[in-house]
Amino acid sequence: MAKSGDPGMPANPVNLADDRQAADRRMGWMFAGLFLLYMFDYIDREIVSSLIPFLKADLGITDTQAGSLASAVYWAIIVLAFPASILVDRWSRKRSVGIMVMLWSLFTGAAAFVKTFPQLFTVRLGVGVGESGYSPGGTAMISAMYPVQKRSRMMGLWNVSIPLGSAIGVGLGGVIAKAWSWKHAFGLVAIPGFIIGLLFFFMGRDYRTVKLEKSATATQAARKMKVGDLVGEFGRKPSLILTYIGFAGNTFLTSAFLTWLPSYFNRIRGVAADKAGLLASVVMISSAVGVFVTGYLVDAWRKRLDIARPLYAGLTSLLSAAIWFVALAWLTGTAQLVAMFVAAISTLLYLPAAAAVTQDVVHPGLWAVSYSICVVVQNLLGSSTGPLVVGAISDKWGLNTAMMSVPAASVFAGVLFLLATVFYRRDLAKVDKVAVEMEE
Repeated sequence: MAKSGDPGMPANPVNLADDRQAADRRMGWMFAGLFLLYMFDYIDREIVSSLIPFLKADLGITDTQAGSLASAVYWAIIVLAFPASILVDRWSRKRSVGIMVMLWSLFTGAAAFVKTFPQLFTVRLGVGVGESGYSPGGTAMISAMYPVQKRSRMMGLWNVSIPLGSAIGVGLGGVIAKAWSWKHAFGLVAIPGFIIGLLFFFMGRDYRTVKLEKSATATQAARKMKVGDLVGEFGRKPSLILTYIGFAGNTFLTSAFLTWLPSYFNRIRGVAADKAGLLASVVMISSAVGVFVTGYLVDAWRKRLDIARPLYAGLTSLLSAAIWFVALAWLTGTAQLVAMFVAAISTLLYLPAAAAVTQDVVHPGLWAVSYSICVVVQNLLGSSTGPLVVGAISDKWGLNTAMMSVPAASVFAGVLFLLATVFYRRDLAKVDKVAVEMEE
């Protein structure tokens, strides 16, 4: 049984009957499956961005309506992420994940058959229903599969799928729509995700459901957690609350840019609609470079400074905001594109560190619930509002002005992450040390 061996953190052993090489291979396949599913999550979520010019021409929708098609996914996630995470934590990770993937794939494919804006809006809500519990479930599984001192780097590697899937969705949608139609774009991307979700349901590996118990102390035996204990896991940990809200600031920025960059290149820079989607996808995929490397940096820094995770998230959020504002407000042409590439690399630097915090300071039996609260907050205040707010500002003052206002959200996020460093050590000390075991 391999233990985390990290003082002050919950033990995170993985009980494997296989030899080490076979166990590592199985973990590798599990990680690959989770990675691919997260990638298709974002392909199906973001494909609508590059289809906006085609949807406006075919359905006659406004920018506000176009933004709502992106926001609809997040509104459904807001409503269902918490109950879905309870299912994940208390029932089965792999079965919950498999069902959700197949569901969101079916709704993505259903968009190929709609004829009106209300119908399209409805199926986009359905995509959000399926995606509501995937990131909490996947985050919990990553937390169980690897020791805590590797948590940031594995979160970083897993979250590379976000910019990769987003870029594929944004880039591929415009190309398919140009060659055939926007309906074909929705239909074609739905198929691979459904197949992988079906395989994961039957072949994925899970960890044993963790009992919700308070650990024994010198004066008290182990006991079942009460309602007050459960509420305290989240409500009495300021670093956790600040991290949740900080996420919202950064997801406001990412969802706004993912949705509107193709239209920005098309309208403001005069790039053809199909090429605008490709250009936006190339810019956004560069963020994978940052999220790939940053987890290793955070874990290395954490060996010398225990508050490295929230501190790193705060500093990189401020850096991202500054570079995006310079690119949009002061630069044009090639210089702007170069700055956008650098800005995109910095955009997700915060993510592995901040995601690890949501797991670090809570009971292991509540990992999925913790991240689901994060998902609800970030989608309610950030992801769902970003595309809509930019669309509304664009309708009134123009898309250029709307885009320049977006980086302020990451300034807000950076300040909150820095405040979280003040409380992180104290919240860490409250966490029960509970063993987590993989199923045979």
